Amino acid sequence: MKLRKSMLRQTQRGVFITALSFSVLSCGQNQKNGMMTNGAPEYAVMTVDTSAVDLNTSYSAKLRGKQDIEIRPNVSGFITKLCVDEGATVKKGQTLFIIDPVQYEEAVKVAEAAVNVAKASVATAELTAENKRELARKNIISQYDLQTAENSLASQKANLAQAEAQLINAKKNLSYTRVTSPSNGVVGKIPFRVGSLVGPTTATALTTVADVSEIVAYFSLNEKEVMALTKNNDGKTTKTLEEMPEVELQLPDGSIYPYKGKIITVSGIFDDATGSASVRAAFPNKENILRSGGSGVVLIPEKDNKALVIPQNTVTEIQDKRYVFVVTDSSTVVQTEIQILPINDGQQFVVTSGLKPGDRIVAEGVGTTVRNNMKITPITQEQAKAKLQGAIQQQAGAAAK
Repeated sequence: MKLRKSMLRQTQRGVFITALSFSVLSCGQNQKNGMMTNGAPEYAVMTVDTSAVDLNTSYSAKLRGKQDIEIRPNVSGFITKLCVDEGATVKKGQTLFIIDPVQYEEAVKVAEAAVNVAKASVATAELTAENKRELARKNIISQYDLQTAENSLASQKANLAQAEAQLINAKKNLSYTRVTSPSNGVVGKIPFRVGSLVGPTTATALTTVADVSEIVAYFSLNEKEVMALTKNNDGKTTKTLEEMPEVELQLPDGSIYPYKGKIITVSGIFDDATGSASVRAAFPNKENILRSGGSGVVLIPEKDNKALVIPQNTVTEIQDKRYVFVVTDSSTVVQTEIQILPINDGQQFVVTSGLKPGDRIVAEGVGTTVRNNMKITPITQEQAKAKLQGAIQQQAGAAAK
């Protein structure tokens, strides 16, 4: 029974504290039908003023590796072995696939034999030519016979050169049966398996190796945004890529990538269809956190020295429009629509229109008890906090008795 009373007392205390934050500002006076029976209710107000803030403008981006290389076979044949699997990290020169090498090994042997035959033919032709030269010096044979021998030697040497070229080509084709990675990277999807017939004319690549040591984020800016990004403070000269600020990358889970990136290109041509220019930003990928083909949000920093910043809890939203309650000189609140920047840090809004420096707005209760054209008694936020704290302590003391 005592336990039930204790739990009931604690529940009542929690309900009271929750309701207290809305009722304490009435200075202990009773409120009937939303109006004070003795004077206007007290509400904390704040004065809007300019301040310097660091803003981030966000742009959806597609992530690609430093280079994504399609792996295609140079020879035709059946795949006899897969040396890697999808997602594997590979080094430059590492074998990815093996294509049946038997026919290419035999082609090398045939080419080697042809070279040996050609060498023997050259040796015979050289002996014949040397003999003809000696006979010609003694005027035993005519010049025609000598020239015929010389031509035969030249022809045999040409045959040797051709045979050696064919051997080189046969060895190269044999080497192509081991499909290797042209760079360090990560293996993508592998659509072909052991037994698949592939060749140079196969439409689909064997796989893709993405060099993800650096990740490039591709995103677009409209003409106004490009001008704001590239224009210097003097408004006349254009920033170089080195002068542009470092950018951040927000990952799909909402976290911020730990390494900042740098803008590496800004397209000089706007797309006729979209009116936007392509921009690339490069990010280091030391821990291989980022993957080619992923997505993210590029955050470009911007500093505003005269921004009107207000807490989000002073704003109400009705049908996708945002409002604040402005306090007039006669202490009447007027519901006023505002426009804000599309930047949301979960705590503050940057106001672009609807307010001006020096305006006073209601700082609490805007979504519950404050109404348009309502008469209030303005107090400071410090006073409101002190009253709430005092009321909570008073109730806690009464509940303990």
